Amino acid sequence: MFDFIERDLAATLLDASQYFPVLCVTGPRQSGKSTLIKHIFNGYRRFTLEDYDVRSMAQNDPLGFLNQTNEGMIIDEVQRVPALLSYIQGIVDDRPERRFVLSGSSNFLLLKTVSQSLAGRAGVFELLPMSLSEAKEAYAEKTLDEIIYNGCFPAVCAGKNVAKYLYPAYTKTYIDKDLRQLININNLSQFHTFLRLCAARIGSIFNASELAGEVGVASNTINAWVSVLEASYIIMRLQPWSENSRKRLTKSPKLYFCDTGLACHLLDIESPEQLSRDKMRGHLFENLIVMEALKQRYNKGKESNIFFFRDAKGNEIDLLIREAGELKAIEIKSSQTYAPSFEDVLKKSGSLLTTPVSKRAVVYAGNMENAAADIALLNYRNFCSL
Repeated sequence: MFDFIERDLAATLLDASQYFPVLCVTGPRQSGKSTLIKHIFNGYRRFTLEDYDVRSMAQNDPLGFLNQTNEGMIIDEVQRVPALLSYIQGIVDDRPERRFVLSGSSNFLLLKTVSQSLAGRAGVFELLPMSLSEAKEAYAEKTLDEIIYNGCFPAVCAGKNVAKYLYPAYTKTYIDKDLRQLININNLSQFHTFLRLCAARIGSIFNASELAGEVGVASNTINAWVSVLEASYIIMRLQPWSENSRKRLTKSPKLYFCDTGLACHLLDIESPEQLSRDKMRGHLFENLIVMEALKQRYNKGKESNIFFFRDAKGNEIDLLIREAGELKAIEIKSSQTYAPSFEDVLKKSGSLLTTPVSKRAVVYAGNMENAAADIALLNYRNFCSL
């Protein structure tokens, strides 16, 4: 069991604390926000607005609550009392030496209030479940199927919980609870059906009308539910690459989950052994790598720069990473055995894309690697080297 696993975002937060009087860390519940913040800013007093008495004081006497200390202050789940942010603005404007670190598990609620009250005063960062590089030691002896099945939430990576208990509880305790506060869900069973259908569409083009027909609700309801799932860090939509081109390109996003362990639970996959035979294994592996790319970006304090490419002729590149005006094109394969056909679409990438492609790579489950080749071949554990 690991007491604490170092997070890559830590260095970014420490650097940003020199420039912002307020740091805001958002991300899914149980992604390690509070643990990370306490570890970095261990001299700050911490308050959580999940606690009824603490929340009551913050609501009834916000200035008294915020002035309990002249030192740094950590406030967890700050979106529960959004009025605090206006008072924090006044405090840091009058006393620039004051420091606040805020966390929240709802991107929609938190960022909306931060952008309104603390524009220019707050640095906003997103902490997702652990990356493969962060969990490298914890998962050193795990197979690929075990990694996908377990997911990357810190409690599982650190050995403090197991997937078969964590994800059912996560669904009941957090998804149902949080989402009911954000949207009016009249039929919870219907919503759970929707969640499972989303999991079955990992790596597929998102089609609200198709989902609406299967769930039995209007397409605008599906769009509303997806938006809230995205804001709550349950799913993410990978946007298609677009550029000034006359070529007919796909304009709809692809659907992924922020954690493969949760996705396995929703797909009724109950063991790594079952996963190894499941038809969704390849899609879940793709999900793992796509989220790895996003985590690498967020851990540096940067916004998403990842896309996919698909045109009307069926040419598709699984992952594009935009950096410095150029693209890295990546094909994702769950096979342990390399096949030359893996490179086919990457060899055409120069003619498919007008933006320069600086790096092309195949990321797969095999051990043979050739990182220096024109089209690099990488094992998934070394994806971060890109």
